[in-house]
Parts: sequence; C-alpha cells; structure tokens
Amino acid sequence: MLSDTIAGAVGRLAALALVALLALGLLVSTAACTESRLKSVRQRGFLVCGIWPVAGFAHGDGQGRYAGFDVDVCRAMSAAIFGSAEQIRYVEVASAAQFLRSNEIDVVARRLTWSLQREGLGLLFGPVTFYDGQGFLISRRRQVSHIDRLPHPRICVIPGNINQVNLDAYIQTRHLAAQTVFLQSLAEVEDTLSSGRCDAFTADVSELGAVRSTMHSPDDFEILPEQVSKEPMGAVVRQGDDQFFSILRWTVFAMITAEELGVTSANVTEKLRSDDLDVKRLLGVLPGNGRALGLDENWAYNIIKTVGNYAEVYERNVGMQSPLRLARGLNSLWTDGGLMYAPLVRQ
Repeated sequence: MLSDTIAGAVGRLAALALVALLALGLLVSTAACTESRLKSVRQRGFLVCGIWPVAGFAHGDGQGRYAGFDVDVCRAMSAAIFGSAEQIRYVEVASAAQFLRSNEIDVVARRLTWSLQREGLGLLFGPVTFYDGQGFLISRRRQVSHIDRLPHPRICVIPGNINQVNLDAYIQTRHLAAQTVFLQSLAEVEDTLSSGRCDAFTADVSELGAVRSTMHSPDDFEILPEQVSKEPMGAVVRQGDDQFFSILRWTVFAMITAEELGVTSANVTEKLRSDDLDVKRLLGVLPGNGRALGLDENWAYNIIKTVGNYAEVYERNVGMQSPLRLARGLNSLWTDGGLMYAPLVRQ
C-alpha cells in the first residue's frame, strides 16, 4: 500500500511537472511570437510600410521616396526602432487583405477606417491618427453652409463604396429632395462642380482636401463643416504582433504627448535639460519606458527630433498651411476641444 501511495504521489508530481513545462513552453512560445516582428525588422535593417497614394497623406516622387501624414507615422516608427526615420521601404497596399497576404509588410498606414469587421480579419488598429468623416465639397459660388440649404441638390459620389451608402442614408433620414449623380473618377470632380452638373461632391473630408489640392482653382471650392459619418483612421499591424503593436501605439502617443508638453523638433534637445518630470520621462532622461517597449531609452527623443510632434506632422502635411488646408477640428488636443489624448508615459 505504501509503495502504491508513493507511486501515486510520484505520478501526480510528474503530471504537475509536465503541466508546468507545457505552460512554460507556451509562455516562451508566446514571448517569441510577440518579439519576432521587432527582431526580424532589426535583422532586416529597415521597416516595410504599406501606404496608398493620396495627396497630403502619401505622395511619391517616382523614385520610391514618399512624404505625407501617413508616411510620417511610419517614419516615426522607424525613428523609434532605429534612431533614423529613413530606414523604411514603402509598399503600395490597396486593401487590408493584401496586407494580410504578405507577411513581409510590417505595418500599414493608409487612411484605413477602424471598424469591428476589419479587426475581425486579423488586424490590430493603433491609436486614431486622424478623425475623419464624410463631408461635402462645393463651389464657393453656392454660398451655403449646409447641403440642405440647396434646393433639390445634385450630389456627386463615386459609386460602389461606403460613401454611396452613407449618402443614401443621409438623404433618406433628412428626407432630402436630392439627386445622386455617379462619377467614374476623381478627375471629374472639378469640371462637374464648375459646370453645375453637380452642386456638391461627397467623400471623406481627407479625400475632399486631397481632391481640392489638385484642382486648377482650389480657392474656388470649399468643404462644408457638416459631416455625415465618423471615420476614425489609424495604422494597423497583425494580430499576434503584440510587442510591435505596443511600439505603434506608443509612437503615436509620444507625438501627441510631445505636443501637450510643448516639445517640438526644434526644442527637443534643449528640453533634455527640463525639470518637468513628464518631459524627462518622455525623452528618456528618466529611464524605463524604452525598456518596457524593447527599445532604446531615447526612442521618443528620436521620433520628435526627426519627425516632430503631432501638431508638426499635421500642419505640414494636411493643415491650414498645407495645400489640403484642413482645420484641426476633432484632431485638436483634448485641451483645445478635440479628441487627441494620450495615456501617461509613466508608471
């Protein structure tokens, strides 16, 4: 009986040991999985960023070099990882499905609206980088502030996308006596609005700004203040790339926090001597944040020095001093009545 008892105890201990080993193996496997993306990017020596050409957000020079709001998100990630904002290869990505088919693409920043079903495809959305919404572009000659002030408006839209769906819903809920006119391409917008074939063109405000910036007479057109949808846009990584997801999130948060604290690309080196504890934590003078992300302690300093804070990125690419001339609106800091808000860079 004693030998049976001992044997039973030994068996139970062996089983517990096996369970512990399996659990340890799972943890090691999980850790390896979450670290693999950052490790492979470092070994490769550059970040592969998916973008899509849209004026102000991503525009190329034909030589593989790009600039724009979305591009700067990727440049900021490169700065956080490598200390340089230029260690990137850009790939034009037409859809989330294309991104998921190619494991070589590390992150996509391309005016992609955050939605439940897109997350269901296997995506992780980073923080909202641009609060967008569907609006209306009209000729200034109309002299109206809302689309329903126009009698029987003819509203142009590119068919077959969410903009058409939103427009149909808007017309129905407002009981608007409007006529929908379908355009085949964005190249038609200026002529249809100038000729009066359409009273307004509808699309996301970011796209309206991009379309207007390419017109022959952009000052003849304005974007109405009303919006008929909400389109929170952010960069995406794959589900399972947990550590890389954290780097994406805190890259964006670092730029927002820098604006809150008054840290810019011009004064960031001087700010290393600041007495403000939040500034010292952000810039790595007080260590810990870099280690938590698997990055150097000066990761945020490198972002701000080479790319800038959120306001700098916004204004030079899509703000009122850029060809798109988009007001900050909801993209203002929370302290200025907007929605831009970052968690704390401390314990």
